[in-house]
Amino acid sequence: MKNNLLALLLLILNSSLLMAQYDYEPSASNPFGLPNPEAPPQIKDFHPMIGICDCTSSKIGTDGTWSEPSSMTWEFKYIMNGTAVQDQTLKEDGSHTGNIRQYNEDDDLWYVHYYTSAIQPPTLRTWQGGKKNDNILLYNDQKAPNGMDGKYRITFSEISDNGFNWIGEWVSLDESVVFPTWKIECSKRK
Repeated sequence: MKNNLLALLLLILNSSLLMAQYDYEPSASNPFGLPNPEAPPQIKDFHPMIGICDCTSSKIGTDGTWSEPSSMTWEFKYIMNGTAVQDQTLKEDGSHTGNIRQYNEDDDLWYVHYYTSAIQPPTLRTWQGGKKNDNILLYNDQKAPNGMDGKYRITFSEISDNGFNWIGEWVSLDESVVFPTWKIECSKRK
């Protein structure tokens, strides 16, 4: 009886310690998780976006005009016990995307690993960048259709507790040539 009681007390103590190790994970009281105070302060760069946003998405057509906006939701949450950010989009056309966002202090960069339901590549495409003034800029090497070297730049702007804007653009290496291809406007659900 004494050994059973001791074993039960040890089990309760270990369970409490394990739960304390994951204080920043999504939970019933914090459905989108919390930033871990031990993480770099940049973990809060995406903090205003944490939660669910209702968004409209438009892409540039081959004729150079923007498509009619389509609806989507974009959800951000803290993962890995509050040391990274994950997001996913759910689009009305049935295509869905997501990202794992990790900040690397040594490089002073965000690394954003992108995945989509449309294709399943053997390795994930990765953007890198960080906060510049009030925007978050992320880049990935990409040639233009004419073969010119450049990058695909993603910009999060007008970031607030009420929402944000997002634009994807092809830019030349010196960023003197900018060609927008996709834009998204999001309002935060209350």
